[in-house]
Amino acid sequence: MTSHRVRRLPVHTGPAAWNAILAPQEAATPLEGDATTDFAVIGAGFAGLSAARRLTQLAPGARVAVLEAGRVAEGAAGRNSGFMIDLPHELTSQDYAGTGDDRTMIALNRMAQEFGRAAVEEYGIDPAFFDPSGKVNGAASAAAHAHNESYARHLASLNEPSEMLDAQAMRELTGSPHYRSGLYTPGTVMLQPAGYVRGLAAGLRRAGVAIHEQSPVTGFTRQGDTWRVETPKGRLSAGKVILTVNGHLESFGIARGRLMQVFLFATMTPDLDADTLGRLGGRPRWGVTPSDPMGTTMRRIDTAQGGNRIVTRTCAVLRPGMRATEADMARAARVMQRKFDQRFPQLAGMRMEHAWAGHLCLSLNGVSVMREIEPGLYSACVQNGLGTARGTLTGMGAAELACDTMSAITRHFTDQVEPKRLPPQPFREIGANAVLRWKEWRAGDE
Repeated sequence: MTSHRVRRLPVHTGPAAWNAILAPQEAATPLEGDATTDFAVIGAGFAGLSAARRLTQLAPGARVAVLEAGRVAEGAAGRNSGFMIDLPHELTSQDYAGTGDDRTMIALNRMAQEFGRAAVEEYGIDPAFFDPSGKVNGAASAAAHAHNESYARHLASLNEPSEMLDAQAMRELTGSPHYRSGLYTPGTVMLQPAGYVRGLAAGLRRAGVAIHEQSPVTGFTRQGDTWRVETPKGRLSAGKVILTVNGHLESFGIARGRLMQVFLFATMTPDLDADTLGRLGGRPRWGVTPSDPMGTTMRRIDTAQGGNRIVTRTCAVLRPGMRATEADMARAARVMQRKFDQRFPQLAGMRMEHAWAGHLCLSLNGVSVMREIEPGLYSACVQNGLGTARGTLTGMGAAELACDTMSAITRHFTDQVEPKRLPPQPFREIGANAVLRWKEWRAGDE
């Protein structure tokens, strides 16, 4: 008999601001008592909801239940920057250019985008929550501009389009005098991530999928041909289980000592009034990733996405205990205020309405864990900081494996080796955070 007991449950620092700026959700429906299902999906983020939707396509009529520890869009899905990127976006490189088969990854990322686009149409999700408007790599220094030029050459070698923007074009786009140039690529989908995943959940409920929020899984045990999944108030018997918990895969005793638990931080302005918008200038929607991956991501949204607001995201810290500290949050908020003031001197000193931490999980060798862990137990985890696209893909792939279906997605991820083992503690945390702080300093104005 195989048993997995949870070692820790998710703990979040700060609000999931993307969710907070939307209308309140309906009351949760926790799992209570005993129930039976064909497929149990643990986790209701991008991976979990994508897995559930793929199951409805591959096994029509099957019973599917999704268990979520908190509320939909309150976890990582409501705490990211909302960039669903199609192109190579290797966070450990200088200019995002990958070292693997980029054409394969581009094709897979576009499959994730198309899966999302079809869900928007099928479930009637607000199209403002899934905006295929592209993004810009912003450069504030000569070195960053050189990174953009290098990345543009790499994209050209893949026959992928891009457009270099000068300082004036960047100011017309963002309202900021900070950037000396930018590299526009048209294929990124800009999400209102909480709105999108809430729309997915609503559509799945209408399709007959049971979504039980506020139902943290405390363990699951193999009994014959069935998995017995336990929550504080209920038990679920399932033929197959799909884990879509990203870094919390380690919490269930799987891939322990192989996953890097990293937190990034973000702030969001209040809804900007007409006078402030006039001083700001620029366009109502845009997204800027930094040319240096350790730089600062900026994004502006409009009323249709939750208000006229600017999001700032930067700072990273490794916390193996999967919990960012209040000191981490306070330091990051100070840094992000400085970054905001630097980019928008006309709005300098504006107090942020929201500040939060978002948990992401990386492996040392950049691989995901999307495979059958043991008979009837599947994983769609370790998104390497690319959760909107990678989470969608691994969720789709795990559902396909659970339905004995092979595809380009399953072949790609099941061919990957397992994550490399990390250095022991305390060297892991001390060393990684020293490297992250040095890279942050080196990124400078980016």
